[in-house]
Amino acid sequence: MRICLKTLLTATATCALAWAVPATAQSTPTEAPASVEALDPVKADAAAIKDVDPALWVVKDADTTIYLFGSVHILKPGLGWFDDGVKTAFDASDQLVLELVEPPAAEFQAMFGKFAMDQKGKALRSKMNDADRAVYEAAMGKLGIPAAAFDPFEPWAAAMTLSLLAMQKSGFDPNSGVEKQLTAAANITKKPIAGLETMEFQLGVFDTLAEAEQVQFLVETAKDIDDAGATMDKMVDLWAAPDPEKLGALMNEEMTSRVLYDTLLTKRNANWAKWISARMAKPGVTFIAVGAGHLAGPTSVQALLPAYGLNATRVAY
Repeated sequence: MRICLKTLLTATATCALAWAVPATAQSTPTEAPASVEALDPVKADAAAIKDVDPALWVVKDADTTIYLFGSVHILKPGLGWFDDGVKTAFDASDQLVLELVEPPAAEFQAMFGKFAMDQKGKALRSKMNDADRAVYEAAMGKLGIPAAAFDPFEPWAAAMTLSLLAMQKSGFDPNSGVEKQLTAAANITKKPIAGLETMEFQLGVFDTLAEAEQVQFLVETAKDIDDAGATMDKMVDLWAAPDPEKLGALMNEEMTSRVLYDTLLTKRNANWAKWISARMAKPGVTFIAVGAGHLAGPTSVQALLPAYGLNATRVAY
């Protein structure tokens, strides 16, 4: 599940940190790349770059081409993925489409207050039984965060923030993520950027989950806090190999709640397959990057496209 939470996890957690976590626990973001060359591992220190070739798919008809690329929103520095077939497809595209285009910081802060904070003032830890509360507080302690820091939050927001902090502790950096680099490249080359969803929609997806589901999400995240980095390493290795089939299987193991699986993956994948079908009626070349988890498993976007008479083919490169 971690690999498919995409920009939302990073943005939500960053906002949560600004609200609740002491400044000493917050990381300092790095600057976005200033040129396309800065994104190209060929131009970088070769000894510091590990070349990887994540899976890329294409959907085509006579006058329309849509590339599908699985993104990872938070990576360790030093992976050279933005080259070869991926960069060729990106450069040939008229438009970049992401899961969402991040709104301005002030707008997101307002949305965060609306969705991620408990509007009734019910403290987060009061929503847990004694055993779950102990697991959660232990995880907070391991990350050096006061137990009461996230009490104003809904459980899902606390879960996402814990997950991001644990991965950052393991060396993952949001500024090395796929969306950051693709967005920088699109801005530099004046390529239009669009979103399949809005930040408000994505926040609402979590906020409308039943409280019990949210608490389960949080407690499972807390239980896995020691293994979060290692699990993410496995997922990134499968993304980089690439082995989308095994990635899908691992995600199934991680996603123990069928409600969460259907809410976060299946339903949204169905929406995106429908969007792709409609986009095929317009000529041009589009590069779509969504969380790699959406392009793996039995309910992946590619698996849903045949219902519209479309087929996604792996690009060999």
